[in-house]
Amino acid sequence: MPAERTSSGDPTRTLQLLWRGSSSESRRGPRRGLNIDAVVEAATAIADAEGLDAVTMRRVAKELGVVPMTLYTYVPGKAELLDLMLDSAYARMHRTDTAGQPWRQRVTAIAEENKALFERHPWAAAVCTVRPPLGPGQMSKYEHELSALDGLGLSDVEMDDCLTHLLTFVQACARAATDARAAQQDSALNDQQWWELNAPLLARVLDEKAYPTAVRVGAAAGAAQNSAYDPAHAYSFGLQRVLDALAALIDRGADTQTSTSAQRHDAIRP
Repeated sequence: MPAERTSSGDPTRTLQLLWRGSSSESRRGPRRGLNIDAVVEAATAIADAEGLDAVTMRRVAKELGVVPMTLYTYVPGKAELLDLMLDSAYARMHRTDTAGQPWRQRVTAIAEENKALFERHPWAAAVCTVRPPLGPGQMSKYEHELSALDGLGLSDVEMDDCLTHLLTFVQACARAATDARAAQQDSALNDQQWWELNAPLLARVLDEKAYPTAVRVGAAAGAAQNSAYDPAHAYSFGLQRVLDALAALIDRGADTQTSTSAQRHDAIRP
């Protein structure tokens, strides 16, 4: 289970902060220039460099040169701060103009934008967002992403389902890529070096007669990717399969629209 999730703090206070209500919009503390945006930027920088576990109110206060209690005049706690961090990251995402392009290119652009988000902020991929922070960044992101699926004959629920399916795939790939990087850092070996080091033992314990398919396929995949798992290959292969799956639904919707249009035309034909 994820260690962190959005919308776990005070919902009223969080929404006020996300939308910069009058009570918090321009509030400044004892240190000149300190405001909510500065707090969010400092917390995000810590998370980017050291992970989300390193983000504490005390640590953020230290980075800003204030006492911890000062931060509580801006943000009630880490739960609300996390929502602000994620919404700020959403707001700063690149929005590709794909107007007029085929739907596959539009949807691919959405996937690439989210992949870039997780590469820039690896901690964001580990956050559970089943209750998303409904701030301006989140809403702008959602509006932009839905535009890639609009006008394809999908119902509103199907549009949301397709987007959720796509983003879930991208987030899962991002988590796996983070795990792969962590494995290399912890072992001080890249995947090829790790497999070469363990090859003699594996050769002794893996019986080709007992596991003929597994040994054959595993060897082929390992030779092709120089590893049992290649994050870039998994993302590229998986994205095409996601697009193929969406195509089945989109093509069905297009066929339904064409059939309905023909029926209406026949009905009014003299």
